[in-house]
Amino acid sequence: MFFDSPSKEFVNQELSPRLLANLGDAVFELFERERQVTVSRNAAKMHKKVQTRVNAVTQALILDQLIEHLNEEENDIVRRARNVKPSTYRKIDQASYRKSTAFEALLGYLFLTNPQRLKEILFLTVNLKDKL
Repeated sequence: MFFDSPSKEFVNQELSPRLLANLGDAVFELFERERQVTVSRNAAKMHKKVQTRVNAVTQALILDQLIEHLNEEENDIVRRARNVKPSTYRKIDQASYRKSTAFEALLGYLFLTNPQRLKEILFLTVNLKDKL
């Protein structure tokens, strides 16, 4: 992490689920790019593989499978973020959009508050890939 971690209290009270989701989106994309760069020899193929994992529909499916692995605090973040109304029209169903936002918010929250747990969750997503 580049900066000192803010306290959990600050993150919970001052950062909206939408802000956490914005950060989590970047975290997940970077994770997937780093993962693919070691196995892809072609930038276009790498980009395509990453895009199939970082889209809202796939993230919603990942969250559905991760739920059983989350603790109470993480489930609370997911619940709060899933209730965020979309800011713009999306070409996917609202349920998938809300779940993907919740998944991204969880990653953003863990990035700021618990990097070790973030790593555990991210590596769980790799193991789920065959089920998606």
